[in-house]
Amino acid sequence: MKKTFALLALAGIASFAAAADVAGNADAAKNKVAMCIGCHGIPGYKATFPEVYQVPMIGGQSAKYIESALNQYKKGDRKNPSMRGIAAGLSDQDIADVAAYYAQQK
Repeated sequence: MKKTFALLALAGIASFAAAADVAGNADAAKNKVAMCIGCHGIPGYKATFPEVYQVPMIGGQSAKYIESALNQYKKGDRKNPSMRGIAAGLSDQDIADVAAYYAQQK
C-alpha cells in the first residue's frame, strides 16, 4: 500500500512538473486558432450566445493572461458555454501555443 501511494505521489509530481515546463510555440498555433479567429479576429464582433456581448480582441494580450483565461474556462471557473467547450478540447500545449500566438500580435 505504501508503494502504491508513493508511486501515485511521484506520478502526480512528475505530471505537475511536465505541465509547468510547457513552452508556447506561436508557429505551432497557426493550425490551432481557427476557432478563435471566428470571433476574436473580427473587430467589433458581438456574440449572441448565451447572451449578446462584445467579444474582446485578444491579439497583444499577455501569454500568461490568455493561458490563465483558457484554463479558467476549461475548469469552469469562467462561465461561457462556447469558450468552455473550446477550452475543454485544448491540451496544456495547445493552450501555451495559442497564448504565444496571440501574445506576439500587436
